[in-house]
Amino acid sequence: MKNLNKTPDQISRRNFFRNAGIGTAAVAGLPLLATSCSGSAITAKIGNFFSQGDVVLFQGDSITDAGRDKVNELPNSGRSFGGGYAFLLASWLLEELAQKELTIYNRGISGNKVCQLDERWDKDCLLLKPNVLSILIGVNDYWHMRNGKYDGTPEIYENDYRALLKRTRDQYPDIKLVICQPFILTDTKAVDESWVEPFRPYQEISQKLCQEFDATWVPFQEAFTEAIQIAHPTYWANDGVHPSMAGAQLMARTWLKALA
Repeated sequence: MKNLNKTPDQISRRNFFRNAGIGTAAVAGLPLLATSCSGSAITAKIGNFFSQGDVVLFQGDSITDAGRDKVNELPNSGRSFGGGYAFLLASWLLEELAQKELTIYNRGISGNKVCQLDERWDKDCLLLKPNVLSILIGVNDYWHMRNGKYDGTPEIYENDYRALLKRTRDQYPDIKLVICQPFILTDTKAVDESWVEPFRPYQEISQKLCQEFDATWVPFQEAFTEAIQIAHPTYWANDGVHPSMAGAQLMARTWLKALA
């Protein structure tokens, strides 16, 4: 029997699920919040993704940047990672996979779109010779177009992103790519329902390129869609784009589960 006494908040969340293209039953089946990534079996699976001495690079915009020190861009250094999901992931990997002797960098820069990644790709990617490259990019490609600061389109995003990935794979054929799903949370400070449909193509393109380049897919949107059943969207990302402490932890766990 249907519950006809739903609150406006519950209705808003249901609309979000529908607009994200995910049914509530599917969302309920995702174990992203309930399962720890620190069990020995899961740790072993994640460890198998990495080889001894791998160089790991996190790339993206402000979500990856998270206030990091851009003067001393050191590997395996807390100040060089900021306070976001990349810091949490690097800390976990360095502890749990200490025997792998990983070298981990964060080179995300606030405000970046794909075209700006391209402009700095030699210095901030190729010269670091990464064995594992994780990219989260896309929200600014839409947001800056929306606020009149950029003339981009989904087609430009796709073409630029594909060219960047091809350039990387051409130079490092054996590189392991991790492509993260760009995400938004509605009913927040900056994001409302009008974002959902025009932003969807950017999410679909990132997944398409993930398949095209045989990369690992990190479903951040699905993780946040599950999370807002537990707490309001602003708990996870006050403006709907930049994650809170809880949101950053959710992202880190989701990234690890994608590798497991």
